[in-house]
Amino acid sequence: MNIPHIQIRTQHAALSIDADIGKQHLEQPRPTVHMEQPRAEQSIRTAAGRLEINQDRVWDALALGNNLETMHKIYSMASDIALQGLARIVEKGNQMAAIHLGGNPIAESASEWQRTFPEFDFRGEASFDNIDFHYTPAEVSIETTPGKVNMDVQVNPPVHRYERGKLDIYMSQYPRVDITPPQIDQMI
Repeated sequence: MNIPHIQIRTQHAALSIDADIGKQHLEQPRPTVHMEQPRAEQSIRTAAGRLEINQDRVWDALALGNNLETMHKIYSMASDIALQGLARIVEKGNQMAAIHLGGNPIAESASEWQRTFPEFDFRGEASFDNIDFHYTPAEVSIETTPGKVNMDVQVNPPVHRYERGKLDIYMSQYPRVDITPPQIDQMI
């Protein structure tokens, strides 16, 4: 015997989701900087230094020095030179007195005669260190005004943009139940 069957078919619901990611844009602008730097100032003042050169001892060594000092030297040596002159005259007189011993004292005296007076030396001492130098440096005045840096910094806020993504939820397949009844023969 054939038993009729009921046929039931079901179809499940299907949800579809279409989603796009959101977009975010983040930007941080650099800060605005205004910088000013006044220059440092420096003022220097000075006068010329002073150099003093004394070459009196050089002129004295060349016998061209101060007249008063030269005369003073001659005056202080005069007594010694006078005594030396007397001694020379006595010696020449003794040579003349010894004429009877032979020789020619007059010719010898004439050959020794000189026009200068070497014992009369009124020059100063010659030396490499006869020039005196004295340097007086000038004073230097330095005034400084320091410079500085003036800064004005303004921080710029970040720029933030966000674009939302898309989210679509829809039924791509609806639920369904199909019931197929059996064929029933109505003949009895």
